[in-house]
Amino acid sequence: MHRRHSQFEPYLGPLRDDGQPRRSFHTPQNSTGGLSNASDETRVGDDYPELFQDFEKTRSITSLTALAPNLNRAKFEPPVDVHEVVETQPTQEDAAISRPKLPFRQRLRHFTWAWYTLSMSTGGLALLVVSQPHTFPGLRQIGFAIYIINIILFLLITSLLIARFFLHPGTFKSSITHRREGFFFPCFFLSIATLITGAHRYAVADKTDLSGVPTTLLWAIEIAFWAYLVLTTLVAIGQYLYVFSAHKLPLSTMMPTWILPIFPIMLSGTIASVIAGTQPSAQAISIITAGLTCQGLGIAVATMMYAHMMGRLISSGLPHREHRPGLFMCVGPPSFTALAFVGLAKSLPPEFDFDGDGFLDNTEINTMAIIGAGFLWALSFWWFGIAVAAVVISPPKDFHLGWWASVFPNVGFVLATLALGREFQNEAVLWFGTAISILMLCVYLFVGANLVKAVWKQEIVYPGRDEDVEDH
Repeated sequence: MHRRHSQFEPYLGPLRDDGQPRRSFHTPQNSTGGLSNASDETRVGDDYPELFQDFEKTRSITSLTALAPNLNRAKFEPPVDVHEVVETQPTQEDAAISRPKLPFRQRLRHFTWAWYTLSMSTGGLALLVVSQPHTFPGLRQIGFAIYIINIILFLLITSLLIARFFLHPGTFKSSITHRREGFFFPCFFLSIATLITGAHRYAVADKTDLSGVPTTLLWAIEIAFWAYLVLTTLVAIGQYLYVFSAHKLPLSTMMPTWILPIFPIMLSGTIASVIAGTQPSAQAISIITAGLTCQGLGIAVATMMYAHMMGRLISSGLPHREHRPGLFMCVGPPSFTALAFVGLAKSLPPEFDFDGDGFLDNTEINTMAIIGAGFLWALSFWWFGIAVAAVVISPPKDFHLGWWASVFPNVGFVLATLALGREFQNEAVLWFGTAISILMLCVYLFVGANLVKAVWKQEIVYPGRDEDVEDH
């Protein structure tokens, strides 16, 4: 058989039957420093020592074909040191320039449940305005306008989500079962909680004489409360059951969003504390009892989650800077529970007597509620301090909808502060509450401005940039 020749043959020896050069240059050196004997191969190490040394340095990162020109010239270019290669990370401006424009329909596919955090925060801001102890003419009207804006935002977000699910079949199921986006599904119910509470505060609570309030309005608010309680109970049980059975989430990745499925039912107690005082006595007792039960369930599950969160922080450190605003979610459960305790105690009918002997009446219950609320307020303040320090140490650079966690949970903290200030009749505490209320307004405007900017620059609602991916 005629043996084929190649341009590699002068240096690497004759080809094998399969057309590849014999690899005598891989044979180990003998005791004299040369290559092992090979009967039919040119010994590259003997004839071209410099070439062989350069080849040994570069063979792990250079293909045989790429070496052919250098072999013909009997020399190599300086080898590349892979350890000296520095990967340059693109800046946000570079990423935005390289990100192609997508049509609305394609971007809509990435419109997630996390958008309800905007509605939650807007509704919370409306409640914050109407709860201020230091007011000025027109403040209530400003709060009512914010509440109307929240209704519009809620309807707009809901419409866009429905459009997403309609235009992209299968995204509804994938969104609520996704190991990340699914945790934001309860935000839909949290937005409803702000709508129910806001409706009562702006339509009913300012009336000194309830005889002028339509009975149908009070009845509608009561029905909305019970419907909300039933639905959020199903969410609290069903979503955690699904997470337990379908996902295996390592504790090292634990984030406060894991608390969200229990958050809506916990706010049943907060809603009850607002609406019970204007209901007839029989209905008020039922609402207060149900609200206290749900609030207890919520804070109990949140406390168990806190244990995991503490373990995660101790063992793995603070979250990545882009996720640190999510730490503010830990402020919510104790602060909303403190608010609920005070509100539920004050909503008890004047004639209430727990056991009929006059021993445990409104006064004793109110005292116990204030003590418990103060205890929980301190816990929320501690989490607030941790979250603020973590964000200040390493502020996030890329906008994500998780930034809204710096608004809604902190609204609960401010409302609890104002409620305790009223109970203590302490003007300093009330002014502190007013100061952080102004701070919350500034944070809301800051996050809102960054939201608009991020949507315009395609930093969110874009493939790979939202909660429908594992991570950013």
